[in-house]
Amino acid sequence: MSSKDWLEKDFYAVLGVAKDATASEIKKAYRRLARELHPDHNPGNTAAEERFKAVSEAYDVLSEENRRREYDEMRSLFEAGAFRRGARGAGGQHFDVNDLFGQGGGRQGPDQRFGGASFSDLFGSIFSGGATGPGAPPRGPARGRDVEAEIFLDFADAVQGTTQPLTLRTLGVCDTCHGDGAKPGTRPRACPHCQGTGVVNRNQGAFGFSEACRDCQGVGTVVDQKCPECHGTGGVTKTRTLTVRIPAGVSDGQRIRLAGRGEPGERGGAPGDLYIRAIVRPDAMFGRNGDDLTVTVPVTFAESVLGAEVRVPTLDGMMKVKVPAGTPSGRLLRVRGKGVPKRDGHSGDLLVTVEIVVPQQLSEEARDALVRFTELAPPVRRDHLERR
Repeated sequence: MSSKDWLEKDFYAVLGVAKDATASEIKKAYRRLARELHPDHNPGNTAAEERFKAVSEAYDVLSEENRRREYDEMRSLFEAGAFRRGARGAGGQHFDVNDLFGQGGGRQGPDQRFGGASFSDLFGSIFSGGATGPGAPPRGPARGRDVEAEIFLDFADAVQGTTQPLTLRTLGVCDTCHGDGAKPGTRPRACPHCQGTGVVNRNQGAFGFSEACRDCQGVGTVVDQKCPECHGTGGVTKTRTLTVRIPAGVSDGQRIRLAGRGEPGERGGAPGDLYIRAIVRPDAMFGRNGDDLTVTVPVTFAESVLGAEVRVPTLDGMMKVKVPAGTPSGRLLRVRGKGVPKRDGHSGDLLVTVEIVVPQQLSEEARDALVRFTELAPPVRRDHLERR
């Protein structure tokens, strides 16, 4: 996909949210669509798989504040016609969107940056007329695309950390040409049009533009005899299984970056990165509040009045927690250090909510004892509830 194609997409429409949607609304929309369209739930459904990819691409841009701001700025200019043919730039010169990206476009990953440069870098290069700097077209083989995948984790594994396999079907280095795109026994040669730089310069009135060489697509080399396996690209689609280490304390929706584990670059270019989005399955017993774990423990009326030691579950096993005498229902007890591990080596806490269980049935003896207790116990004051 070219950068121009990417710019023309309306990611808000893909997620079904308004342009002023909050980060929470964007995340909620993504999570709903991702679960609905995930390939595991739609085996063999090509349309669902393509929509899943589009939804993931849209969320990757809109979920990051700086990236979303740059996207909004470029989209507003694009929709206003600033980059269409006939639009005028500084000095009254005509230019269109192809002046930004070149006719051939450029490969890019989910980080949506042009050869490692942001939108602002790109503008800086165009209007300065220079061919170097952070906004200049990339020289040499193009970097590989970033890849995004999801991994489903049990609650305990997300909190305590785990290692598990992840199977991906993505572009991989061609085993026949080892990534250079040339037929075995031959080698790529320097591009004669750009002298191996991968970049050509041209002037349009007041503007000076640098763009990727169209003969070599910015790689700097040309392949006379292409590899029969990958047809000169240096990569083929492969199924690969990685062993992924999930650090302790991963939260639902968190992205984990594995540098250099994405798609390989064209003809020996640097590989992209792999971004793994953690999907944490809810737990029937525990909840999570930041670095703290939460759990509700039932107690009897007598235990809440007299006090008791009750057995409380933790992710490490059962432990005893003291319930002070006179504890009301809903009171929160804090157990230090039994929560989510932190990066500094410490852990959050376990927050235990006490819930008094009211029996639905009583024996005659228990009922008589309760009546006797009511007669001896001090009455509950309700004076403040009466209207005066």
